[in-house]
Amino acid sequence: MPAQFTPLAIAALALLAERPMHPYEMYQLLITRAEDRIVKVRPGSLYHTVDRLTRQGFVEPVGTDREGNRPERTTYRITEAGQLGLSERVAEIIATPVNEYPEFPLGIGQAHNLSKEIFVKLLGRRRLHLVSELETLRTGHTHVSQKAIPAKYWLDITYQQAIVTAEIAWLDGVVTDLQSGELDWAPEHEQKVFPHDNSK
Repeated sequence: MPAQFTPLAIAALALLAERPMHPYEMYQLLITRAEDRIVKVRPGSLYHTVDRLTRQGFVEPVGTDREGNRPERTTYRITEAGQLGLSERVAEIIATPVNEYPEFPLGIGQAHNLSKEIFVKLLGRRRLHLVSELETLRTGHTHVSQKAIPAKYWLDITYQQAIVTAEIAWLDGVVTDLQSGELDWAPEHEQKVFPHDNSK
């Protein structure tokens, strides 16, 4: 059974599979590459993750260096076990769908507790957020394309673009059906008071 690495551990191992580096450099690269779009990245968590991977034998220290008055930095490299574990875990993630229990389907499933007016308004707000996110993804797509980075390194961007585009289309369809009456929103399901609506 593949090692159950956290998302941050996978990101760390993937960086060390490129070349040895110290955690601070790893953190900078993750931020520069905008990996924080898909992995929660914090310096303290990254250092803790590298330490845990070291204890587990997936990475190992190869030396230390010091710049000026800064503390010593330990450089790490991935081990053979780490490379194998990374490959197996990535393969498992790609091949096996997992229900990650996102909140949006839960909200949609309970949307009948809201009035149609409020529901449409909230869908509009979500659409604005998604359009902004899609623009950010397109900018990132353009950036990596112009730098001639091989497409295999940023498939996650095209995947996220496809997902966000599909959700925007779904939202538009729901709103259209609500406004036309195709999607029935019977009065008995309407809620007259919605205390969290600050749009007025």
